[in-house]
Amino acid sequence: MHERRIPEWLRHAPAPSVRGFAMLAAFEAVARGILISVFPLLMFRTLQDAQMVSLIYFIIGITSLIAGLLVPIVTRYLPRRWVYIVGVLMFAIGSLLAILGTATAIVIGLLLNTVAVVLTFVCFNAYVLDYISKIELGNCETSRMFYSALGWTVGPVLGVFLFKWWEPAPFLIATFAAFGMLIMFLFMRLGNGKLIVKSIASPTNSLAYFPKFLRRRRLVSGWTFAVVRSSGWWVYVVYLPIFAVENGLSEELGGSLLSLTNSALFITPLMLRWIKRKSIKIAVRTGFLASAILFILAYITAGIPIFAVAALMCGSFFLILLDVSAGLPFLLAVKPSERTEMSAIYSSYRDVSGILTPGAAWIVLLFAPLNGVFALSGIALFGAWSLAGLLHPNLGQSRIKMQAKDS
Repeated sequence: MHERRIPEWLRHAPAPSVRGFAMLAAFEAVARGILISVFPLLMFRTLQDAQMVSLIYFIIGITSLIAGLLVPIVTRYLPRRWVYIVGVLMFAIGSLLAILGTATAIVIGLLLNTVAVVLTFVCFNAYVLDYISKIELGNCETSRMFYSALGWTVGPVLGVFLFKWWEPAPFLIATFAAFGMLIMFLFMRLGNGKLIVKSIASPTNSLAYFPKFLRRRRLVSGWTFAVVRSSGWWVYVVYLPIFAVENGLSEELGGSLLSLTNSALFITPLMLRWIKRKSIKIAVRTGFLASAILFILAYITAGIPIFAVAALMCGSFFLILLDVSAGLPFLLAVKPSERTEMSAIYSSYRDVSGILTPGAAWIVLLFAPLNGVFALSGIALFGAWSLAGLLHPNLGQSRIKMQAKDS
C-alpha cells in the first residue's frame, strides 16, 4: 500500500512573501479606493458646509489616533490576528452603515472605516517587519503599491460613477473587498507574527516607546515626512472635490483626477529604479519640493479653477514618489525588538494628519477661501523639503545596491 502523505503546504504554512503582502494590500486598495472620493462628496452633500465637514474629520482623526496608539496594549490581551480581523470587519460594517444615508449613519460609517484603516495598517506593518528582511523593504513597498494600483486607479472614478447611478453600489463593493482581505489574510496564515525572544518583563505599550522614538532623529524625521505627505493627500482627496463643486465644476472631477493620479502607481517600479540610481535623500527632497511648488501654484491660480485643479493634480504625482521613498528612513531605522510598538507610532501619522489637516483647514476657512488650504499645505511641504536636507546622503544605499544585485 502506498502511504498517503499530507501535502507540504497543509503541514507547514508557506512563509509570507513580498507578493503575498502585495496581494493583501490590493484588496485593501479596492475597499478604500472605491469610497475615497465618495465619502467627501456624500458628507458635503449631506451637511452643505465645508467647515462642518472639516470639524467632523477632525474629531474622527482624534478618535482614530487614540485607537492606533492603543493597538500594542490591546495585542497584549487579544492576539494580533484578531485585531486585524476586527479591523477588516469594521471596513465592512462601516460601508454597510453608510448605505442608510442619514447624517448619523454616514458619520459612524466614516468613523468605522477610518479606525479600520489604522488597525489593519498597524498590524500590516508589524507583519511586514516580522517576515520581510530590511534589504527587501524597498521591493515590498514598491510591490505593495504596484498591486494596489488598479484599486486606487479605477476605484475613485468608479466609486463616484456608481454612487450617482445607484448610491449603495460603491459601499457594497467595498464590503466585498473587505471580505476578500479577510480571506487573503487567513490564507497567508500570518498568525500573531514572529517572536524575537521570550520577554521576561511585561510587554510595554507604544506610549512607553515615545521617549526612545523622540531620541532618534531618523525616526522622528521619517514620521514627520509621513505626516506632511499624508496631509498633502488629505488636501487633494477631501478639499479638491469640494473646491471643484464650489466653483461650478462637476462632482465627478475629484474622483476622475484621483484615478488619473493613481495610475502613476503602475510606474512605481520605475520610481524605485530611479531611487536606486540616485538616493533616498534625493528622492524625498525632489518629491517634497516639486509638490510644494505646485500646491502653492494652485493657491495663486485659484481664480481660474481649472488651472488650480491641474496644479494640484501635477503635485499629486510627486506625492506618489513620496509614497515610495519617504517611509523608508523610518522603516530602515526600526529595530526588530520594537516592531509592534514602533509600527503603532509610525501608523499614527495617518491620524495626526487627519487631525492637523481638517483642524487647520477649519481655522483657515474662518478667514480665507478654500484655496488658503492649498497654500498652507504647500508651506508644510516646503518645511519637509528643508528637513529632508538633514538625511544622510547614503541612507539605505548598501541595502538598495544589494536589492539591485538580487533583481
